[in-house]
Amino acid sequence: MRPRQHRLPGDVLDRLAGGGGGAVGARHLVAAERSKLKLLTLLMVRLAAETRHPQAEAAEHAYELLAEAERKQPAAVRDVLGHPSVGAWLHATVRALDDAARLPLGPAQLGAVALVAALKAGLPCRAEVPAPGGVITLPSLGQVVLPPGGPESADLRVHADGQVEGEGLILRPDGREQPHWRPLRRLTAGDLDLLLDDLDPARWSAATVIEGRLPDDELRAWRTSLASAWDLLLRQHWTTAAETREIVRVLTPIKGPDWGMDSATTGDRFGTIAMSTPPDGRWLASTIAHEIQHAKLGAVLDVVRLLEPDEGRYYAPWRPDPRPLAGLLQGAYAYLGVSGFWRRQRAAEPDLRPHVEFARWRRSAYEVTGVLLDSGRLTGTGRRFLTGMRRTLAAWQDEPVPAEALRVARQEAETHRAAWLARAAGPGATG
Repeated sequence: MRPRQHRLPGDVLDRLAGGGGGAVGARHLVAAERSKLKLLTLLMVRLAAETRHPQAEAAEHAYELLAEAERKQPAAVRDVLGHPSVGAWLHATVRALDDAARLPLGPAQLGAVALVAALKAGLPCRAEVPAPGGVITLPSLGQVVLPPGGPESADLRVHADGQVEGEGLILRPDGREQPHWRPLRRLTAGDLDLLLDDLDPARWSAATVIEGRLPDDELRAWRTSLASAWDLLLRQHWTTAAETREIVRVLTPIKGPDWGMDSATTGDRFGTIAMSTPPDGRWLASTIAHEIQHAKLGAVLDVVRLLEPDEGRYYAPWRPDPRPLAGLLQGAYAYLGVSGFWRRQRAAEPDLRPHVEFARWRRSAYEVTGVLLDSGRLTGTGRRFLTGMRRTLAAWQDEPVPAEALRVARQEAETHRAAWLARAAGPGATG
């Protein structure tokens, strides 16, 4: 369970700056995130002990179980620690312990993480786990539902044959729905194998997460859209496909807006893309191309610093509100990926819309990289990274686009900017 220090090789950082990175770049980022999670786990256990949290002893025991599992089966520990909701829980728990705040699950949830590692490694063990409301969450696997009137914490035993025993139950946590067991469901398309997480309480923020399991008809829609999206990515967008295969582990359903669809990623849930139910494969493919950029940049920022602190607010061509430089960088990098998606997608579709999307976002992202480069707030590495982004976008500016697509793209961009100036420009905002 010893974390390692990570540095991104210069050639890998340059490929990431250009908008790609591929499987090799993605693996560097995944390795860095794994070390961060190990560090957070150790920090959480130490903070629990220092603050004399009542679950500190259970957390320390769980940490020892994880260390033993890692010695015997490192892949099992990597797998469960890399589950995005574990990262979210670790971040929240470290912050809460540091602030002496109330914890929804607490340090003892590390016992559930250790149990999953033991299950995947085929190792017998025993651990105390939280059971709020009579439900035990086993990250990456599912939930154990205790009989009514059960305790708020449980002592569970894992047997070498994969059975889990405790609180009067004996069950085998696998992909089948069973009495007292709710498994996470899988989404597969070709060689892509993802989890659909609609159970874990740490899977996403409570404000936008969908409560309850995804209905069967919507689950079928997700599977259909993913099959179509993955086929499209493999045929037209192979670099995005390679990065997705390495980074994305979970899709999480969230509520959509009143009009249209929504998607998001967060740094503390590396490996998750949250989204409202996809309407079709093309939307899902373009969303993956967008969100994989956010995931990559978030991981880069965990390793290197690109920006100095800044209090300004700036115009973002893809947002209704003024954004700080950090938000501007995230948007520019995401729309570098979006521009590349539509640039390639033009060859696969006869209509005008891919040309419009490419023309609009290549220009918008290019202009924003200029704002960032002129800000005076970039570190040396940040200037190198932004220069790489701008170099890719500059090469696309003169690529031929139908005149009508250019006109529509220009009109959409001007309409957005005019609305922004009327609504959001004010003190501290830069247009």
